[in-house]
Amino acid sequence: MEEVLISRKRIEFITGSHGALERIAKMCKCTIDTSNNENAVSINGEDAYSEFVAKNIITAIGRGFDVDTACLLGRDGYYFSYIDLKQAFGSEKRMLQVKARIIGRGGKTKRYIETLTSVKMSVYGHTVGLIGHINEIEEAETAVRTLMEGSTHRLAYGRMEARHRRNRDSI
Repeated sequence: MEEVLISRKRIEFITGSHGALERIAKMCKCTIDTSNNENAVSINGEDAYSEFVAKNIITAIGRGFDVDTACLLGRDGYYFSYIDLKQAFGSEKRMLQVKARIIGRGGKTKRYIETLTSVKMSVYGHTVGLIGHINEIEEAETAVRTLMEGSTHRLAYGRMEARHRRNRDSI
């Protein structure tokens, strides 16, 4: 049995999303219960792998992804990664500045990272979440970490594009 702690707001999102819990439970062959604790989701599956997949999906939803995007984690080759900005930056003000740089004006930076790397990205609360194939996640993380260091968008894009070319050429 696994237990995932997520915000009450995101639990309400899952339970109110037209059968999302049932869909995740059916896909992962497990039972999911949100009634035990205010911020906890209990997962009980047939085996450890099904619980692991369900836990990843619920965690991704808790980090701001919609149900359809989070359910990609049920497919082979898809992974979930997140960067905790609260851990990297002590002050709330600096964390908000970095989130704004990652999102960009009108969402332009976030869209560019998603388009080039083919990852799904969520900037929610104090985290930046990424869903995609492992090489794609590494490319996106390169750009996000470069922006977190305070480097220019141009440098972040350049590093991400270089990593993308290396990954593409190695296939």
